[in-house]
Amino acid sequence: MSRYRIQPTQTQESTLLRHCADARYVWNLCVEQESWWRAGRDPMPGFTERCRQLTAAREANPWLAEGSVIVQQQAIRDHAQAMANFFAGTHRRPTWRKAGRDEGFRIVALKPGDVRRLSRNRGAVRVPKAGWVRFRWSRPVPADAKSCRITRDRAGRWHVAFAVIPDPVPGPVTGEVVGIDRGVAVSAALSTGELLHVPGLSGRERKRLGRLQRRLARARKGSQRRGRVKHAASRLRAREADRRKDWAGKTSTRLARQFDVIRVENLDITGMTRSARGSLQRPGRNIRAKAGLNRGILGSCWGLLVRRLQDKAPGRVEKVNHAYTSQRCSACGQVDAKSRKSQAVFACTACGYACHADVNAARNIAAGHAVTARGRTGSPERVNREPQLVLLP
Repeated sequence: MSRYRIQPTQTQESTLLRHCADARYVWNLCVEQESWWRAGRDPMPGFTERCRQLTAAREANPWLAEGSVIVQQQAIRDHAQAMANFFAGTHRRPTWRKAGRDEGFRIVALKPGDVRRLSRNRGAVRVPKAGWVRFRWSRPVPADAKSCRITRDRAGRWHVAFAVIPDPVPGPVTGEVVGIDRGVAVSAALSTGELLHVPGLSGRERKRLGRLQRRLARARKGSQRRGRVKHAASRLRAREADRRKDWAGKTSTRLARQFDVIRVENLDITGMTRSARGSLQRPGRNIRAKAGLNRGILGSCWGLLVRRLQDKAPGRVEKVNHAYTSQRCSACGQVDAKSRKSQAVFACTACGYACHADVNAARNIAAGHAVTARGRTGSPERVNREPQLVLLP
């Protein structure tokens, strides 16, 4: 998607917030309708039937009819697609949307005249019931865009994203292969020896975020002071997220242009970052340490980097088995857990080869080595080398 920062007027912002509320209301109705389904009952209504129900609801409720039917119908379609992804096993079940957190809606059937350029740095997009909303023309808008999504983040910033499939980044056609080992201390280590780190908040910004969080904990819920403090903290969080996305986008583009084949570990990030809290009957252990590890994994952009690589280099990203890649010597092939001296030091107990531990793992990934539980190197047929392509909606 091509995303742009929009700058609505105060009146237009009220209309956009109304569209967000309508889309969230219709989505939550679909979620509630799905929650009543039980085995043995009739199947749930599809998109067409729910649109008929929406038409009847708009006739019976004038306040609902005041909103845009396009926005409300697309909320139904988004929920239907989310359920299809859930049954396909690629996504989780759709959950409730909350005000202040899930602010956005989608517009379809865009025409060439619905997006126009006003000046060198300004453009405008036509939004139902809001008119022409200006946005920053930071790069050319795709001419073949048929739909767009308008969102508002927690920092209060509005964005418009035009749905288009980007063209793949051409490779160098040299046959060069690179392996990427993802970690927490080092966000991404390449088999070439390069160590990459995700930029985050500076020390001064982290101190300020800590002060804001302490003030937020003391503020009374619902007060204006709490709202101002929460908005200031959200702006810092949004700045940190923007830096992560910028790093993932630029790094993935550079790797797609520099290498023909990119190999990464096939990791279950969702399972790795699952909470260790447990239940009342079986409470978890080391919860704070596990929560810190989860924040480190998610903050290192493991999944985002691979998704961007798959978008920009389709068919050239391979996922290999991650078993024993950090314990195998990339020089002689010896597998020994004692060779991993520390987080950053690898020294083979057999041949004496020493290098950065993450770089050694990245070289094993680049070679496509999978090691069995008995320490034997698996054959190439046992390695998952099928290219996996994921296109973002």
